[in-house]
Amino acid sequence: MPEGPELHLASQFVNDACRTLVFGGCVEKSSVSRNPEVPFESSAYRISASARGKELRLTLSPLPGAQPPQEPLALVFRFGMSGSFQLVPREELPRHAHLRFYTAPPGPQLALCFVDIRRFGHWDLGGKWQPGRGPCVLQEYEQFRENVLRNLSDKAFDRPICEALLDQRFFNGIGNYLRAEILYRLKIPPFEKARSVLEALQQRRPSPELTLSQRIKAKLQNPDLLELCHSVPKEVVQLGGKGYGSESGEEDFAAFRAWLRCYGMPGMSSLQDRHGRTIWFQGDPGRLAPKGRKSRKKKSKATRPSPEDRVEDPPPPSKAPSRARRAKRDLPERTATQRPEATSFQQDPEAPKIPKKGRRKGRQAASGQHRPRKAKADTPSLEPEGTSAS
Repeated sequence: MPEGPELHLASQFVNDACRTLVFGGCVEKSSVSRNPEVPFESSAYRISASARGKELRLTLSPLPGAQPPQEPLALVFRFGMSGSFQLVPREELPRHAHLRFYTAPPGPQLALCFVDIRRFGHWDLGGKWQPGRGPCVLQEYEQFRENVLRNLSDKAFDRPICEALLDQRFFNGIGNYLRAEILYRLKIPPFEKARSVLEALQQRRPSPELTLSQRIKAKLQNPDLLELCHSVPKEVVQLGGKGYGSESGEEDFAAFRAWLRCYGMPGMSSLQDRHGRTIWFQGDPGRLAPKGRKSRKKKSKATRPSPEDRVEDPPPPSKAPSRARRAKRDLPERTATQRPEATSFQQDPEAPKIPKKGRRKGRQAASGQHRPRKAKADTPSLEPEGTSAS
């Protein structure tokens, strides 16, 4: 799932890619997207972007003299589980490009696309950040820190620290991989009470006898949890590329993978929090760890059993037909009306549909009445976003 650094990198990508481009025409939405239409049309406009926490704002600004006369329009995107922006030739649109902005002629036409394979992403018109989200951990550090320490009496801090870190009212931009990396660096058990972890920071004051350079050095050598909520995402941004996710190029992902110390790494343990999301850690999980759940440990290649240590493989099954198979051979073949209907399996909303055999397929193709399976509606939340165990 894209987190604060990925949204920040996406805004950088849009600004760099679109700086010299002029867009024109209508904004095009895919027919399957349940997000709102974008009522904007201009013969010439520019696109710029900014990010805050887990949101990205796209601004469409008409150029002087563009027709029809149009005020600038802003949209705020939340990327869900798989959102990203891509700039492609118009004739090579990605399959899941759900919102498209086309460049104006002359010259080869390009399309800036919001691509979202799983369709959990969302955009709102008007350009306002979602109410209730706290200051951005990347770009509003001082306000972020003050907001957390001022609200430690909130019931959110009764929960384990790993769950509190996903609350976007206080940690806007922190997600699953970032919380694991931050807690690992400080050796904080993920299921310790959040308030107990953070209360000590209210009393932390640098010695007045230290010079500015000494204070900066002390902060870099011994950062606290809130400082890491700012500096760890910055490290991901400094890796460049598009950060973490399937949309990253191989080189981007290799750099990110090399940067990780805890999340999904061999030798680390994992548990699911009460939202069903997997937290990776090392050592004791903490006093508030879920009861009755055993942590799983990811094995490295070096710890896998050698061929000498493995249990001998069982003999292959006999190829002779079983008694049941022999009996079935002697039964008359069932007709179409006698055959039991196959049990359907649950598909991802974007998984390709498997057409049923027989005449029904022909009727659907002729009438055009085949309906795609509805995707789960996106409900913006300030609580941990998404419940997949990633």
